[in-house]
Amino acid sequence: MAFQFNFAIDETEKLEHVCKTDGSLSDLLMDNKEESLKPKRTFLTSDELCIKSPHNQEMKESESAEKQACLKIAKEHSVPGDINRVLENKVVEVMPGLQYVNVSVVEMTLADNDTHAEDIVSKTVSSQSDLIAGIYEGGLKIWECTFDLLNYLEDKDAQFTGKKVLDLGCGAGLLGITALKRKAKEVHFQDYNSTVIDEITLPNVLLNCGTEEEGCSQENYKPGSKKCQKTVKNQGILPMCRFFSGEWSQFSQLIKNEKYDVILTSETIYNSNYYSVLHNTLSALLDKNGLIYLASKAHYFGVGGGIHLFKTFVQNRNIFSVKTVKVFDEGLQRFIIEMSFKNFG
Repeated sequence: MAFQFNFAIDETEKLEHVCKTDGSLSDLLMDNKEESLKPKRTFLTSDELCIKSPHNQEMKESESAEKQACLKIAKEHSVPGDINRVLENKVVEVMPGLQYVNVSVVEMTLADNDTHAEDIVSKTVSSQSDLIAGIYEGGLKIWECTFDLLNYLEDKDAQFTGKKVLDLGCGAGLLGITALKRKAKEVHFQDYNSTVIDEITLPNVLLNCGTEEEGCSQENYKPGSKKCQKTVKNQGILPMCRFFSGEWSQFSQLIKNEKYDVILTSETIYNSNYYSVLHNTLSALLDKNGLIYLASKAHYFGVGGGIHLFKTFVQNRNIFSVKTVKVFDEGLQRFIIEMSFKNFG
């Protein structure tokens, strides 16, 4: 049975973020009423790095400062020794076959006491946006196309037995968790923001992938509170997982010797300025016989990205074969595509 959800998805308009040499931010986001936000000043933390954009040669010589791409250094996250602390104060939502922490409660908790250096919650509040390109890439939300891809994998009865899987731009990690439940050999979770990995992804993996009798299940929640009452006594299949944060090209460098049988990714092509690095990441990390499942809306207003533009981009690169396998026509049209390396004989 397919999952059914009624979400009011905020189609927040997004503009390209660039990091200039003087450290100032420009081209920040606009909301869905097309009201421009005032530029804000930021300073790079120790885990961020600015490098020159490969497109600098195309810029006008009259520009006083070169535009640069802000790259967040990738890192691997270790699992805390006391894994029960990961689930402390978490409120849990339940749906058929999956559980996940309530992201609104996480946001409120972080807003009251945000100990993460990224401080992404206060930044999203002050900017009145669910996404700030180059600072926060939306991982605290579960976006609509994630559920589309979950439905597709269930309807297809997708098999992950013995496969090595990457959940790219994982956010809540529901796609990778589904692969684990379907007997994947190993699953890696990657998101741009370290806060997302620590506060959302890792707790969700623990909720779903502990042993059946020791993990949280629906009967462990009291109506209304849904707060997990049970402790996790061991790590279950957690040793089969690895967790990473950081920008895609940095992530690719960090795990450059890894190859994946399956890459799952959803709502990661909203910004056309990211297409080159995403394409390079996919081609670097996919096994020669591997398969990519990508879910996306037809168009993302304000940035101009979307499935048709991305498919054209991929076809022009002539590395992958692209096939549309599912179209959702309710509301804004949405798609699922499969990608694999072309066979050049």
